[in-house]
Amino acid sequence: MLLFLDHGPVREIRLNRPPANALSLELIIALREAVESAPHNSSRALLLSGTPGRFSGGLDVPLLLSYDRPTIGKLWHEFYALLKALASSPIPIAAAITGHAPAGGTVLPLFCDTRIMADGDFKIGLNEVQVGLALPPVILAALRRLVGPRQAERLAVGGILISPQQALAVGLVDALAPTSEVVDRAIHWCETLLALPAEAMSVTRREARKDLVACVGPNTEAELQGVAESWWSPETQSALHALTEKLGKKPASR
Repeated sequence: MLLFLDHGPVREIRLNRPPANALSLELIIALREAVESAPHNSSRALLLSGTPGRFSGGLDVPLLLSYDRPTIGKLWHEFYALLKALASSPIPIAAAITGHAPAGGTVLPLFCDTRIMADGDFKIGLNEVQVGLALPPVILAALRRLVGPRQAERLAVGGILISPQQALAVGLVDALAPTSEVVDRAIHWCETLLALPAEAMSVTRREARKDLVACVGPNTEAELQGVAESWWSPETQSALHALTEKLGKKPASR
């Protein structure tokens, strides 16, 4: 599910769950554990990447439709824990968005330090509303932090997927690169940051990210319960089943 590649002090965590690097409960847990353990394994920066052409397709909806209530509750709990791990990591994290990144594929980079996306015929955005999911406030706050209130409202309420060029224009990503160069550009970003005086950089970074860390603070427990419960609403279930039919898949059996 994950591949690990070390580039000197930069550890690359590559999503590797074919065909779309979709997020299952097991992958979410593995990714959280990898992010949390990296600073203790002598890594000084992290790089989150996917496979060429596909960063992540977001939550694995056909699989999740087979989960029972306790498992869905655990999934959302672990997903929030992953976002907190990304936001509060003591070392910088670069997202190398190697291709398509809808829904959860956009969420993960929101909580990283920088976002470098492959420039090609790819889509990125929070299209949750289009598939019957209300966007959780934590994620909306992180989006608003990057693109501002008006653009966040436009993108989130409409569930709009946009191109890499459009994402760069609104501030959803920070830079574009050819697909074959995205990871190298992200490594270079990390190395540039690590060349700065370490304590000054770390202290300033921690202060600059306090608002992002606050998004996933302890006050999110009630929100988390609401998000998990909303999964079972008739409207959401109908939309998610329609999505799986459109994709030509059936809910997975467990």
